[in-house]
Amino acid sequence: MSDLSDTLSPTARHLAGRYRRASMSMPLVALVLGASDGVLLGLVHWFAFYAATPGAAFGAWAAAAFAAGLGAVGVATTVLFRAYDRGRIGRVGRGTLILLAASLGPALMAAVLRPMDLDAARFLAVAGLGTVMLPIPVRAVIAKIMRWADESGLMERRAVLVGGGDGARRVIEGLDRAGGTRVCAIFDDRSGDRSPDLVLDVPRIGRFDDLVGFARAAEIDLVIVTLDVSAQERIGQLLETFAVLPVPVHLSAFSESFDFAPGGLISLSDGTFGARTRLRKRAFDLAFGTLALILAMPVMALAAVAVKLDSPGPILFRQWRAGFSDRPIRVLKFRSMREEAADPDGRAVVTRGDARVTRVGAFLRRTSIDELPQLFNVLRGELSLVGPRPHAVDARSAAQDSFDAMVKGYSRRHRLPPGITGWAQIHGLRGTVEDASHLRARVDHDLWYIENWSPWLDLKILLMTPGSLVMRRENAF
Repeated sequence: MSDLSDTLSPTARHLAGRYRRASMSMPLVALVLGASDGVLLGLVHWFAFYAATPGAAFGAWAAAAFAAGLGAVGVATTVLFRAYDRGRIGRVGRGTLILLAASLGPALMAAVLRPMDLDAARFLAVAGLGTVMLPIPVRAVIAKIMRWADESGLMERRAVLVGGGDGARRVIEGLDRAGGTRVCAIFDDRSGDRSPDLVLDVPRIGRFDDLVGFARAAEIDLVIVTLDVSAQERIGQLLETFAVLPVPVHLSAFSESFDFAPGGLISLSDGTFGARTRLRKRAFDLAFGTLALILAMPVMALAAVAVKLDSPGPILFRQWRAGFSDRPIRVLKFRSMREEAADPDGRAVVTRGDARVTRVGAFLRRTSIDELPQLFNVLRGELSLVGPRPHAVDARSAAQDSFDAMVKGYSRRHRLPPGITGWAQIHGLRGTVEDASHLRARVDHDLWYIENWSPWLDLKILLMTPGSLVMRRENAF
């Protein structure tokens, strides 16, 4: 299976390999840090309740409930002080003062209300001492780790520039002043004085058309167009080219602060799979994917036995599919064909009455039970529960026409991770693609889903999937 970086220059391939892993997600860092603060503050307040309440009046579960509430109030206070913002997590002194206020503020409230007839003075003393002994030292250690991670580039946003020369130099200097963003590379069709090979140590590693391959092979966070606004036609062409990418595209000509925030006036196109979306979708997949796997285990066990008894060969089948941002992934399925007719690249389209399909395989395909092992792909993070279905890497119609050639902008459907089920599937758009109209309908549904994604939409699609499998089976074979 070819790598996405095969068409890139050696320098571009080297850089893509360096940035293959995503940088640390700030929303995830803030979530973990907030959960840590909440647990530690809750423990401190529980022991304060224990120390300040007479034995007969103390209730362990009641104290746990009160302590959890005070811990939550403390975290909310910390959020209000913006202590989880990128530039503030690494400040030990400021973080210590905020955490102390986040602990003693709720403690003072509890001392005034005096639940469980506690001794207010003792409660405040123990809460203050406990905060100094536990949450504050832990926060100081975390702050130093976060500062090291930030200085090491593990928490930086990664940008690539479209256009070199003076425009690129101004953007690089501005981002250096603003901090938090690393310019990884420059792409430009021009060369020489108009666009030198190196701008402030940032290399020009390819032409405009090479950027898409680089962005799919590496983990980048935004694309910045440095071309002059007078080049409207060229910028429009580039936007159409970059529409397949899941990251936001910005125009630097309107920026003075170089704070390329989503939704700003300089945004040319919004990203569809940023850090917050990744976090929410991954949490959804882990929670509901685990539940679905548990519920599906009896059916999967019966299917495995049936496959093994029906024909010789392995129970599971692995096939290459196009994943998020067109990156190849190997999805799992129950084997539905004779072993010698296996098609791991998915090039030979399955048609109605296909002789390669076994008797058990035909039933598994009609009911989509053959897809259930893909729950393991979900838990590994290669698939999502809901999303555009993963087509073969070189997907083709029944007439062997390439999907890319049949529908303009086909790859835009890969701006979210593919899913086991999706908006197109519950509307009966599944099975073999006969012509361009069939494929266009699927792509339109996939793009609508991408633009309107939410956890609630995913939940709705999951709940509608069983009914759609029963009612819309005419194209499943």
